[in-house]
Amino acid sequence: MRTLRALAAATAATLLTATAAAAAPSPPPPPQPLISDDAVDKAVAHLDQTVADMMRRTGVPGVSVAVVHDDKVVHIKGYGLRRTGESGKVGPDTVFQIASVSKPVTSTVLAGALTDPAEFDRHTTLPGFSLKDPWVTDHVTTADLLSHRSGLPDHAGDLLEDLGYDQAYILDHLRLEPLGPFRASYDYTNFGFTAAAEAVARAKGTSWQKLSADTLFKPAGMTHTSTEFSAFINAPDHASTHVKNADGTWSPRYVRDPDAQAPAGGVSSTATDMARWLRLQLAGGTLDGKRIVPADALARTHLPEIVSQPTNAVGTTSFYGLGWNVGYDSAGRLRLSHSGGFELGANTNVTMLPLEKLGIVVLTNGAPVGLPDALALDFFDFAEHGKVSTDWLPLTASAYAQALEAPGRSSTDYAHPPTAAKPARDSAAYTGTYDNPYYGKATVTADDNGALTLALGPKPLRFPLTHYDGDTFSFVTAGENAVGRTGVFFADGTLRVEYLDAEHMGTFTQQ
Repeated sequence: MRTLRALAAATAATLLTATAAAAAPSPPPPPQPLISDDAVDKAVAHLDQTVADMMRRTGVPGVSVAVVHDDKVVHIKGYGLRRTGESGKVGPDTVFQIASVSKPVTSTVLAGALTDPAEFDRHTTLPGFSLKDPWVTDHVTTADLLSHRSGLPDHAGDLLEDLGYDQAYILDHLRLEPLGPFRASYDYTNFGFTAAAEAVARAKGTSWQKLSADTLFKPAGMTHTSTEFSAFINAPDHASTHVKNADGTWSPRYVRDPDAQAPAGGVSSTATDMARWLRLQLAGGTLDGKRIVPADALARTHLPEIVSQPTNAVGTTSFYGLGWNVGYDSAGRLRLSHSGGFELGANTNVTMLPLEKLGIVVLTNGAPVGLPDALALDFFDFAEHGKVSTDWLPLTASAYAQALEAPGRSSTDYAHPPTAAKPARDSAAYTGTYDNPYYGKATVTADDNGALTLALGPKPLRFPLTHYDGDTFSFVTAGENAVGRTGVFFADGTLRVEYLDAEHMGTFTQQ
């Protein structure tokens, strides 16, 4: 009787299990490639016209484009001039500063250096680097810093770089920055990213420049790629950086030396070299039959680590991985991209659909106006639909214009003092040396006519002060993060610089 009951119970359990298994929903099928070779060919044929149109509309002087599909370079070409006013043409081997497209290049180097994907989750140790919260300092990992989830504020340290401080000073002083929620907040931070890469190089007993060359550039045959500014500026065939003038023309007025943040923004490269890197990325770490980066370590860099935009422009969620913007389209396909921009004259984009084995890189020598992003969007739009569904350039231009409205920009028009402005005191009331634990020393001097000059940074940089009202003056900011005129407020033995005060660290105390 017990045997029958046991058999009945077992049979019932088996039936219940089978019924539950039959009723359980099955996972959706994996996404499938949707873009045919013919569609890619037609999108490539459309590129020349699109580049010419976008260069005409924006005035950007020079562009270089490479497209990779199914491990082949199906388009590579330069357009326009390396430098306005000169005859040198942009070609596939013209060297461009790639700005923050450096980040996915850097994460490729790190995947090759660390080899094990679990190594990205190890604690980051770099002499001279700590964060304001000791617990976070003791727990922050390489992945935390590469994905901008350490809690450091947006672009922390960039203003120190503008003032001329070197990498060691900047990384040391990040310990004074206020922190957001650890691993629960996303704030894009070049020097947090830099700290992670430098820590890996230090652990390997080498420099970041040598680690990059030995791990990626040399093995991949990227012969004109470097993380050092000197290699860019001394390359005979390099594209000068340009900014737009008030009359709509473009001029090479500035030089941007990003050595302090080399892993985050200091790479220079060519369309030829970047095409080789794209092939390696799309082939899971191999190139020309040679394994250069371990597949699982490289794949780890493509995973989402934190939400960067809960809802983006097309209504989906955007993530940030290890040096990549990570997204998934309506067909479930992984989409990887990154943009780069120097306000002093460079703008770049890389976009890939790994499932389609398709990628594009766009390098330009003009300050950000949206051309590289628009060109990439246009290309994939055409490849998927056989036509362009929208004019992408106004959308990307607007996105850049909005993003570049820096938080330090003043709402006060310091160029036009109030009609009832109070006079300044005698210049001696303002002159002297002031100190700040984060920004270092500031000095205020007066010439024989009483005109004041503010000196900031280690060089130092000198800014003539213009009186505005009472004890308030202003000066015109300079550098990558310039915000126009900013206020300087004197009070009770202190001076506060408005655009340096976004995190309430911009007050200097007289010595």
